[in-house]
Amino acid sequence: TSYSDHIVAYRNWYVSLLNDYVESEFFLIDGDSLFITCISDQTLQPGQNLHFFYLVERFLLDLTNKGAKYVIVFFKDAEYAYFRHPALLSLRTALILHLQHNTDLVIYTEFSNFLEGKWQSFLQESYPYFIIISDDGLNKLQTVFLNLFIIHALSKRINVVLTSGQESDVIRVYGYHIHGIYKHKKFFSEHKSVIHHVCQTLVKYLQESSTAALLSLSGYSSLKDMEKEVRETLSQLRYLWPEVSDIRHIVCIVTCALGLRMYSRLQKKHQASSRELTPEEAEDLIRMYCLSVVFLFHLPLSQRAGVRLISNHWSKQAFTFIQMHKGCEFFLLKHLMTEKLWKVDFTHLPDLSDDLLWRNIAYYYETENDHGLTLDMGERIQREYERLWSIISKLAGKNDDGKSLPLRRTSTSFLEKRQELVTEKIPNLGLIPMTSMVVDDFVGDILSSLPFLKSDDSAVISLIKQKEFDELRHWHSGRLLSDDYDRTKSSSQDPWALRSNQKLQYFLRFYGASLEGNISKTIVTQLDTPRKDYSDTKNRKKTHVRSERKEQKQWDALSIERLIHENFSSGISKLEDFLKMCQSNSVKCTAEMAALNICFEVWTEQCKDQGKKVKDINAAVEVMRRIHSLLEKYKDLLEKTDYQKIVRCLRYFGFDNLACTLDSSQDGRKEKAAKISKYAVGMGAARFQLQYMGHYLLREERTDRDPRIQHFIPDTWQRDLLDIVDNNESAVIVAPTSSGKTYASYYCMEKILKESDEGVVVYVAPTKALVNQVWATVYNRFNKTLPDGMVVCGVFTRDYRHDALNCQVLVTVPQCLEILLLSPHRQHWAKKIRYVIFDEVHCLGGEIGAEVWEHLLVMIRCPFLALSATISNPQHLTEWLQSVKRYWQHVESVIEESSGSSTTTKKGTKKTKNIKSVNKSYKVKLVLYGERYNDLEKYVCSFDDDDFKIHHYHPCAALTVDHIDKYGFPSDLAFSPRESILLYDTMVQVWENWPRADELNPEKFTHFKNKIIITKADAKKYEEELKEELKNWILHDIKKANRVLKSLKPHTVDCSEKMMKDKFPCFVEKLRQMNKLPALFFLRTKTTSIETDKMVLNEAERGNLLEKLGKMTEIPPDCTYANSQAVDTEVRKKNTLQKVADRVKFMKTNTSLKTLALRGIGYHHASVSYKGRQFVEMLFRMGFIQVVTATGTLALGINMPCKSVVFTQNSVYLDALNYRQMSGRAGRRGQDLLGNVFFYDIPLPKVEKLIKSNVPELRGQFPLSISLILRLMLLATKADDKEDAKAKSSHRLLKCNTMGFAGLVSHLHYHEPSNIVLVSFLTKGLFHKLCQPARKNSKTFSKEVMEQLVLVLANLFGRKYIPASINKSKPKFYQSKVFLEGLPEDFAVALHEFNSKIEENFGHFLLIVSKMADMKQEYQLPLSKIDFSGEECSDSELVSHIMSCNEGRRAVSPFACLSGIMDSELLHAETVNSVILRTVGITARNIPVLCSKKYDNRGRIMPLNAYALDFYKHGSLKAMAQDNGIHEGEAYLLLKDFVLTIKAISTSLKELCDDEEDNVVLAFSQLDESYSEKLQKV
Repeated sequence: TSYSDHIVAYRNWYVSLLNDYVESEFFLIDGDSLFITCISDQTLQPGQNLHFFYLVERFLLDLTNKGAKYVIVFFKDAEYAYFRHPALLSLRTALILHLQHNTDLVIYTEFSNFLEGKWQSFLQESYPYFIIISDDGLNKLQTVFLNLFIIHALSKRINVVLTSGQESDVIRVYGYHIHGIYKHKKFFSEHKSVIHHVCQTLVKYLQESSTAALLSLSGYSSLKDMEKEVRETLSQLRYLWPEVSDIRHIVCIVTCALGLRMYSRLQKKHQASSRELTPEEAEDLIRMYCLSVVFLFHLPLSQRAGVRLISNHWSKQAFTFIQMHKGCEFFLLKHLMTEKLWKVDFTHLPDLSDDLLWRNIAYYYETENDHGLTLDMGERIQREYERLWSIISKLAGKNDDGKSLPLRRTSTSFLEKRQELVTEKIPNLGLIPMTSMVVDDFVGDILSSLPFLKSDDSAVISLIKQKEFDELRHWHSGRLLSDDYDRTKSSSQDPWALRSNQKLQYFLRFYGASLEGNISKTIVTQLDTPRKDYSDTKNRKKTHVRSERKEQKQWDALSIERLIHENFSSGISKLEDFLKMCQSNSVKCTAEMAALNICFEVWTEQCKDQGKKVKDINAAVEVMRRIHSLLEKYKDLLEKTDYQKIVRCLRYFGFDNLACTLDSSQDGRKEKAAKISKYAVGMGAARFQLQYMGHYLLREERTDRDPRIQHFIPDTWQRDLLDIVDNNESAVIVAPTSSGKTYASYYCMEKILKESDEGVVVYVAPTKALVNQVWATVYNRFNKTLPDGMVVCGVFTRDYRHDALNCQVLVTVPQCLEILLLSPHRQHWAKKIRYVIFDEVHCLGGEIGAEVWEHLLVMIRCPFLALSATISNPQHLTEWLQSVKRYWQHVESVIEESSGSSTTTKKGTKKTKNIKSVNKSYKVKLVLYGERYNDLEKYVCSFDDDDFKIHHYHPCAALTVDHIDKYGFPSDLAFSPRESILLYDTMVQVWENWPRADELNPEKFTHFKNKIIITKADAKKYEEELKEELKNWILHDIKKANRVLKSLKPHTVDCSEKMMKDKFPCFVEKLRQMNKLPALFFLRTKTTSIETDKMVLNEAERGNLLEKLGKMTEIPPDCTYANSQAVDTEVRKKNTLQKVADRVKFMKTNTSLKTLALRGIGYHHASVSYKGRQFVEMLFRMGFIQVVTATGTLALGINMPCKSVVFTQNSVYLDALNYRQMSGRAGRRGQDLLGNVFFYDIPLPKVEKLIKSNVPELRGQFPLSISLILRLMLLATKADDKEDAKAKSSHRLLKCNTMGFAGLVSHLHYHEPSNIVLVSFLTKGLFHKLCQPARKNSKTFSKEVMEQLVLVLANLFGRKYIPASINKSKPKFYQSKVFLEGLPEDFAVALHEFNSKIEENFGHFLLIVSKMADMKQEYQLPLSKIDFSGEECSDSELVSHIMSCNEGRRAVSPFACLSGIMDSELLHAETVNSVILRTVGITARNIPVLCSKKYDNRGRIMPLNAYALDFYKHGSLKAMAQDNGIHEGEAYLLLKDFVLTIKAISTSLKELCDDEEDNVVLAFSQLDESYSEKLQKV
């Protein structure tokens, strides 16, 4: 199983497991892996069954609450691994029964093992999302079994998620995800016989050896004898107590009777040794067990949670007997699984026994009772106990007349003293006093129970001595934060600065023109309503006439007939270009009519050629397109002869029914049918239009212009957006990619620019690439004369900032806007914000940085526009945002009421002037638009017979009958018209006598019949009708419906990843031959992107090299994908390519980018500088580059229109959200009428999931953190505008000063709690001790010091864990060390002190908030809701004595208390999740501790990846992939973030430290320079 160890250790990703999860998806949980995970919980004590079931249900409920659908599988053969441990065997069987009878979960137990044929069939039919499996068993043999299961699952290309390292937060579940690839399939097929042999041998060995061990324990000769006695004993119990049904009664009575009989028989068979219990002693033990079970009936969980802790454990003799007793329990439960006649109540199955309670009773009778302590067990308990023992005695065949008392009749000790119990107490704390109205209001009475330090305490006094922090510098650059700085910079007279600024502005306009063309508009501030402009009607008419003549001349000069005859497709393309540019309807009508005649002539000529077997249908399609256009748009301009020509065309095509609608005359001039039959298209008119003209069908578009928009005619829903902006309202806008929702953003900008010179619009984009695009678009769109120092547009990202605070349109990323809004000296600027536009707002539900989006949406006071194409619950989001707006409405009304009182404003701040007064609105509207303008058709690719097979993928192929029956058709699953025809034909083929076949025949369908112009809306109605009919089939004849769906599925050939990778250039060439370029190829990582481009380049260069040697300066046309004419025709400048190339001439990757670009190839990923990405984007938009490989950088909103999108690699990151974003690039509106999506080397089940899955719902994060509170305190304390600070800090002013390192903590807020630990190290002087110069009076530090410094920072800020299983695989590394060493000793000691202090503080906090728990729910099992509350037993002295430990158990779950868990466990972050009261809503992730060592749920250490330190030593990204197991692209981003962290620390230290020559300041500055230099080299 070393192969399994290797893939588990290296080929995994730590990801959010339910990132693209949908309601129809399900995954599998291996039941034994679930069992192993929960039984290994470090808080669980052996024998505490109810606590175990609580842990299981808590785990499953967490998945259920996050929307997961799953089934649990227990293999029969896996049972044998527990036969040597009867207690575990019984517990596993009880778990299966409990999940089957007490929950709604689906449990499979019919499969023997994963190699069984039935299991293979199940996987093929259901294809789970993934399987959760443990890579480590309770013993070596079980580990082998699980590893073989992992290998098998991966070989079926089913992904595996490890239980090791699995974690959860408020809305997500994280785990190590292993991708099933062809390599695993190949490995399994090559070793299939070995794996089968190993598995069969393993199962056989487990079965034989384990069975023998169990039989030796029970004394039976076979398992069948044991099962027989169980059945007989049950029958006797039914006779003695017919009405018994409670599972606890049944198990207690039968197992006790069986145990006594078995033990007695064993003693007779084998002469008892002194080391074994006598039958009398066994009876004593059973009587005490029976009493403990009676306790379970009468004691509620609230009382049992106070069970006292004892350090005594069972003696070896007693433990052996108990194991035999558990074996009886297993056989009984096994029998009850199949018991049909007896109606058993399984409700209390999780609580069959309580080992700690049993030991407590034993301890009392053998220790305390012997020393004279006599306690009454209580009348009710004694009566119940006597009844049970009476039946047990009869079933066991005892001759003592069923005497139940006394319980102890022997003096043997069943318990052994082990180590003394050490109970930890939560120490008393003293908190630093802080006056805060917001805290007082929020926590209320809780403060009264907190201990505070006195003002003369040393801790309080030490704070006073610290330097007070104020945020005055930029976090990374260290420059002063000042509006004056920005304005001085922009108005600098330095010639070099002026020249650089001119170059930048020139390029931005050039870049913007490549996005939208030259549509620049000069904005004039309009403080008053402008006068209406009454233009001269005569002049307008003259202008119109001149324009019409000019366009007529252009049409005459075009010579379209010659162009079409020379090259049909090129000629039609030229015609379309002319029609787009032409404004005159009469000229358009003339052009359309001429094109009709030419295309009809082409069609008739090819039909006359009898030698042609296959007709090119494109000519006929173009004829019908012209007919559609003429009759729909220019009907008033057509003459009688034009109609006659149209009628003639229709009759030649065989569309007599359509011709009659225009001309019903039957004069003699009509050609005979036989004469024109050879010109017919061979099908009905409706079918022809749907099958061949689907993407050309006319859309419903408005023809009336809106004066607010110049460059296009907006649809109705787009006009609604403009109205929202005009009314200063907020809106959530959900519309498909390329539908035109962003135009509202630019209209909003134009509106604010017109209103004043002071108002600001902030455009928030999720990526730097999108920021740069919007920045250029704004520069290209708007010109405005502004006061000196002001500009129209600025940009602010983490690594670049230009005119950020002296612009009217700021384009930024969420993190940077949050910095500005929370900056205490930016309140004056923040008040000028008039609108905020959130693009791709679905990032609110992302994994990283999602909380920042939530902070922004809460903090902004102005109206906003939130744009997205992929939100599944927009109504919920809108309601939440409306509640936020209501809050601000209340706040601002309070501020206005108190406006008469004095407000604190920083001296010297300027007042806003010349801002046009507007009406405030607090409305949040929802705008939904669901229709894509163009169709998307999908294709899957495979390689067979040395050629690519490209299969059309019908959307219905992704669905199953079960999915449609439960959830219907996905809301965004649309057909193209030809796909509707294909579905109809398949339904006819499957059901020959289909009653509605004639009604739904395209030629007879209501909306198509005798219709010359079938519109897109008509086709949509046909699609909906077919969907409804298919649903009816599922209701009435599911088999036929299933056959339809299966018939639509493509049949592909499975190939290895290596073969598909090697053949990739051939596939690109295939797309060129199919005229499917330009195309975007989405890959997994940036390394793959570059390698793939080079492969395509090499393929393009193959051929007759000798013939090309003489043309070294030219690139042969057959060796490039570049369209050399595209640049000249697009921009009409010979030097355009050079202008674009100048942008990257100083880049290190300049040669690679330019070489590939000249071949029409480009790559686009996060590691490419923004200049390089712009270079590729512009040439691609111009049409010069035809092939671009990209990672997810192009997924979010980048304007890269293309014909095709190709998904070339499967990945965990290719989810429903990314699929929709990426596929949306195909067929942009105004560019293509049809988009193509190709799946290359993507498994069919994954394709199905992507197509049918909905995007995940947006759920709220947990945005409150310690660092955020600190930042709010800083804002409130140092704000220029105190009123605004009050509002943002929840109405109240935090009256406290931020001291010392508060700024450093707030700068590194996204690294909490590492930022707080860093400060702890600084205050202890550890960095001063470490950072000693190489020589005395030197300002430089040795390599060893730098590496130690990196080691410390990597332990804090470079925390990327490796699965624990890597320790088993013993890998070999070449350049990297991979495993990160722990902190130096003094740092490790300081970290331990820090963690202890935090855990103490948080432990106190948890004690306090435990009062808020819902105890009614806390006494219920989380998933099954079985209630263990009730009236406490008060009449038993023995119960009161045993259940006397209530102190120190207020804040932990009562189920955990059964294992002896105390409140002190809350002092350990690693156990908090298992023991805390679950209704409090707090997890260990909320505790700001930094564990020096992390363990998985099996107690194995998970090492940290040393990528940050390794890179600093060798500087190789390739080593990151080879040794550290991190893809180069991901490694680059991780390292870049690490460098920015170092920069932030360095800047903060410079600001805080008065001594510029301080060693720590100098050391971090040197590290900043050296690390940045190493990263720049790659």
